[in-house]
Amino acid sequence: MKLKQLLVMIAAAATLHVGDAIAGDIYRYTDAEGNVHYVDRPTGVPSEQRMAISSKPTDPSQVQARVSARDSRNQPGSRSAGTNGTAAEMEADEDSAAEKLTRAEKKAARREREQKCQTYRDQMEMLVTSRRLYRADENGEREYLDEAQTQEARDKAQELIEANCD
Repeated sequence: MKLKQLLVMIAAAATLHVGDAIAGDIYRYTDAEGNVHYVDRPTGVPSEQRMAISSKPTDPSQVQARVSARDSRNQPGSRSAGTNGTAAEMEADEDSAAEKLTRAEKKAARREREQKCQTYRDQMEMLVTSRRLYRADENGEREYLDEAQTQEARDKAQELIEANCD
């Protein structure tokens, strides 16, 4: 009897820890070279941000409904398969597909621009808040920037922000 209770307790504890692994925090920071990193533990970098990420489980019935709908559209004899429908209907379908692609391309370009903007803003924040800035030379050694080089880097970051942010 006690062995059974022990096994139940172990199973319950394991289930609780699995939830912790799935719902962990994600942190985003930009290094001195402008590269964006995502980590699961805080690093202490000034530009570090905790990401607000949430998820929900997939509903298998909804997935199956989408697959079934897609498969029924691709069956021989359906209008979208190209065997029925007038030429005008098929041309309208092609125009609609091209319009959706164009919207998707515009959305992707806007998203990429927003990401670049955020990267440049993070880089500027790092350039303003860091006490001493450096670059790695050919040998991997730190080469500290003087005030003029630091200001030049800030000016370049500001230009990138103005060019990529609305």
